[in-house]
Amino acid sequence: MRYHERKAQQKGFKVIAGVDEAGRGPLAGPVVAGCVILGKKRFSCLIKDSKVLSPRQRLISYLEITETSQFSVGIVDEQTIDRINIYQATILAMEEAIRSIKTQPDFILIDGGVKLNIPHPHVHIKGGDAKSVSIAAASIIAKVTRDNLMLKYDSLYPQYGFARHKGYGTKEHFKALEKYGPSPIHRKTFAPVSNFNQT
Repeated sequence: MRYHERKAQQKGFKVIAGVDEAGRGPLAGPVVAGCVILGKKRFSCLIKDSKVLSPRQRLISYLEITETSQFSVGIVDEQTIDRINIYQATILAMEEAIRSIKTQPDFILIDGGVKLNIPHPHVHIKGGDAKSVSIAAASIIAKVTRDNLMLKYDSLYPQYGFARHKGYGTKEHFKALEKYGPSPIHRKTFAPVSNFNQT
């Protein structure tokens, strides 16, 4: 999991960041990107792709990352997603996360193939959240941040069950959409949402 970090270090880069996103696929809520520069301390918890961790494991990992490493997030809301599309919104979120981190990295490991307009040397790693500890840490930061936002939205719109499905297209979610129509945080341009009467 540290191969790509070591490779960058061997090329002379000292401040290495990982970047990943959470929330490209849901029908509601924002897309969130995380940027992490790992500290020197070895982790005692699991730092893996956030999707393979249980909620409890993710929270434990999140707390350790935030206590030992530099991190930042970029958040792009559903209205912007509808206006510019999810791909462009993901770019915005990642670029915002990179700009916001306290120490600017001199090399960045980016999950997937999202093309960013950044001055930093960087590399795209397909499936990077399973191959780079920095990207995995960024995925955890992004996922936990987004899940917490969706919990807040659940208190505003409890009829949709956001606390359970986090905006993804589950059977429960589709039933709620059919009954209540889209909420203010639904992505109106996403086909499953646009098929329902809008409120």
